[in-house]
Amino acid sequence: MLNQNNERELSYLVKVDAITPMNADRLECAHIGGWHCVVSKGEFKVGDPAVYFEIDSQLPDVEPFSSMEFLKSKDFKIKTQKIRGEYSQGLLMPISAFGWTFDDTQFCGGVDVIRDSDGNIHLLDDESRFLTKILNVTYSTIGDNFRKSNGVDKYKKMAQRHPNIFKRRWARWLMKRTWGKKLLFLFFGKAKDKKSDWPYWVVKTDEERIQNCGFMLNLDTKWIATEKIDGSSTTFTLYGDKFLVCSRNVVFNTPSKEDKCFYDTNIYTEMAEKYCMKDKMKEALKDVRNYIGKEIKFITIQAETYGSGVQKRDYGLKEHDMAIFNVIFGCADGHVERLNPIDGKEFADKYQLPYVPVISEAMTLPTVVEEVVAMADGKSEIDGGMREGIVFRSIDGTHSFKSVSNEFLIKYHG
Repeated sequence: MLNQNNERELSYLVKVDAITPMNADRLECAHIGGWHCVVSKGEFKVGDPAVYFEIDSQLPDVEPFSSMEFLKSKDFKIKTQKIRGEYSQGLLMPISAFGWTFDDTQFCGGVDVIRDSDGNIHLLDDESRFLTKILNVTYSTIGDNFRKSNGVDKYKKMAQRHPNIFKRRWARWLMKRTWGKKLLFLFFGKAKDKKSDWPYWVVKTDEERIQNCGFMLNLDTKWIATEKIDGSSTTFTLYGDKFLVCSRNVVFNTPSKEDKCFYDTNIYTEMAEKYCMKDKMKEALKDVRNYIGKEIKFITIQAETYGSGVQKRDYGLKEHDMAIFNVIFGCADGHVERLNPIDGKEFADKYQLPYVPVISEAMTLPTVVEEVVAMADGKSEIDGGMREGIVFRSIDGTHSFKSVSNEFLIKYHG
């Protein structure tokens, strides 16, 4: 699930939506939004509050996790599994396992209240439900922790400089809330702690999974479907004469092949050079200004870089390649225009740039999450192998989500 900063949360408070039987005497399936979790029979009932850990989570080797034998056998990693014919995605634990309680005597606008072991209050409908940092949950893949981290946490630096203050209960309470951290930084932070190199006009890439936003299937719209590629997010942006190349969180200011990144070679600047991105974007910036009839301040192109050594799925490549999935124009009047995949592919073709395969230009989707997840299975149009999934974007471009193949997750990330 994405938080308000468009960052993925791996752990959060939920309510159990449904319980369905399985072909097993001691097991059943708990449903949380569009996620399915295999649990012990009778452990949960509909409406129970619980702590949910998404797939890709790495849990710390501490209580209550360290005493759970099945987690030890998996090195405390949460992955997609198939148990008695049922896909199980994530781990569901009762709040009592953490010494937390459901406070049915206190309500905030009619919203249920969870009280943790320190007495802090968590609500099920705001940012306080997110527990990733509180429970010290990280990504199960080391590379993801590097690529998706935000670098050195400015708030952590702040706390390290004032240990006596940040040991106090009120400070710890504030640090668990987004607004609270910002307030503390106003008084105790330093300008040098801030990450100043990320281009403020670029929005970082991430799509919500359909399991977390099933309500979108009730929208009265057609959908454009494109193939989701298993790679690493790559951003090129040109603002005036300033050209930058970025991974998901790191900016390569030079940019040059010598700029270090997670991989053995800098695959991001490699793509910039391979496709002459700076020159082509300069040309496009002039063309678009004339085409739209407005002054354009910047152009941003976001792509997925894939191939040898990038992910476990190398698409049969011994080198690297990329496929564009976003083309964004920033107008001088503050308006930002993002091309839909149909127009985006036309743009990419014009400048001889690769674009993600477009599967359908006007698709009507079923209203059941499980059916949309099943649609993710299929063959990749890149090499005919297994497809990672599909990204859906509404015709008007205002809504989007991804559906990832369970078969793909079992084979490559299970």
